[in-house]
Amino acid sequence: MSRLILLRHGESQWNLENRFTGWVDVPLSPRGIQEAKDAGDKLKEFVFDRAFTSVLSRANETLRLALETIGQTHIPIEKDKALNERMYGELQGLNKAETAEKYGDAQVKIWRRSYDVPPPGGESLKDTANRVLPYYENTIKPYLSKGETILIAAHGNSLRALVMELEQLSREEVLELNIPTGAPLLYELDDNGKVIAHRYL
Repeated sequence: MSRLILLRHGESQWNLENRFTGWVDVPLSPRGIQEAKDAGDKLKEFVFDRAFTSVLSRANETLRLALETIGQTHIPIEKDKALNERMYGELQGLNKAETAEKYGDAQVKIWRRSYDVPPPGGESLKDTANRVLPYYENTIKPYLSKGETILIAAHGNSLRALVMELEQLSREEVLELNIPTGAPLLYELDDNGKVIAHRYL
């Protein structure tokens, strides 16, 4: 059996300001820093073999703070843009409430939550999955197959794409899936990478 823990980064400054972030490299807010440390407190029972993260600083910093909290900063860490947040295109930097006023609540919900409708100039969840899942299959899953304990610090939508695959969610089910910031999500996997159990810590 192997264990995989998914950790969405702590609150970023633009999460706090209710802006679409995407690939813009926004730092953690003071609350996000605390969320990352609190996540570390919840991970003290685990000994990680390695960790993976995106190239964006809010995920990197969350991982660093969590590993510092549990005294495991020595483990191998791989950063890859395949785990980056979904690219929000023309919406990046815009306030979500103002965007809803401009385009309508229904349209913005489709852009944010649908599986295959991208915002203007951006990625859909399907597009995000098309880079996250091959990276997971080719780079992360082989370590899980060896029985390793792995931590992935990434983003709301890159993790939604992975959870959709792990839990075999439908397009309708993933529409309502929301992964909170700074809340470690544990998956226990069998030797074939199938989920045996999962829960938030």
